[in-house]
Amino acid sequence: METIPAPAVAPEKVSLEAKSPFEMRVHLGETVPDTDVRSALKTGDMGFLHSFTTGSAVDGPGIRLVAWTTACMFRCQYCHNPDTWTLSNGIPVTLDQAITEIRKYANGLKAMKGGFTLSGGEPLMQDRFAARLFKAVKEMGVHTAMESNGYFGDRLSDDEIRNIDLVILDMKAFTRGQHERVTGGMHNEDVLEFANRLAALKRPMWLRYVLVPGLTDIPEEMEALATFGASLGVVERAEILPFHQLGEYKWERLKLNYQLKDTQPPSNELVAKAVEIFRGAGLDAS
Repeated sequence: METIPAPAVAPEKVSLEAKSPFEMRVHLGETVPDTDVRSALKTGDMGFLHSFTTGSAVDGPGIRLVAWTTACMFRCQYCHNPDTWTLSNGIPVTLDQAITEIRKYANGLKAMKGGFTLSGGEPLMQDRFAARLFKAVKEMGVHTAMESNGYFGDRLSDDEIRNIDLVILDMKAFTRGQHERVTGGMHNEDVLEFANRLAALKRPMWLRYVLVPGLTDIPEEMEALATFGASLGVVERAEILPFHQLGEYKWERLKLNYQLKDTQPPSNELVAKAVEIFRGAGLDAS
């Protein structure tokens, strides 16, 4: 595979704040020695972040500050940020640096009834960093949310989960076969187990489902997923996210095999039908 040229700007000069999570970022953590990477993953003293974005109104209640981690175990066909799959593409940030950055926004986030969201990539690929960061943010009195695929939910203790006010669970599919089809071969038993665990702990959840014509627009699949979500008793809302092509250029630049280049976004009618399926199961869906 052809490699992407390293950025002209040194990692320490790359701004943590990005104009958009769709911004392409690669190679920013490659100079970190392997021993330091292993230590960071074990202790959480350092994390690898794609970026921070401010002013989000879609990643949890109110206005949010969002930190996007790098590293993900899934290879979803519709992923719009494949540059976040690799840990070394992220900016190495110490835990103290991340806390200091969030503290700058703490009062404003509380005033706007918003909070801090950790997304990715997959945040629980860096579970120690995530757990310690959520603890620190909760101590600021700021609402916390995590957007996750749920696969590594067992890496968090019950007390660590309680530091997360809202889990936004990205549900790729309900049946194992469909989940493997969407994610590049990854099963979903651990995802469903994490959802059930959150329900047992009475932790608020949102469900997210990406609607892709020809891939995820399967009524039976959505019906099963919606029924499961409703059975949990803690799902506050379900969000149907229409597929888009905003990340196509990243697949091209990374020389990845993008199977959805000819796929069009779902029609309004198709989105409405999907929303109705989730509403029919008793969920607040949009």
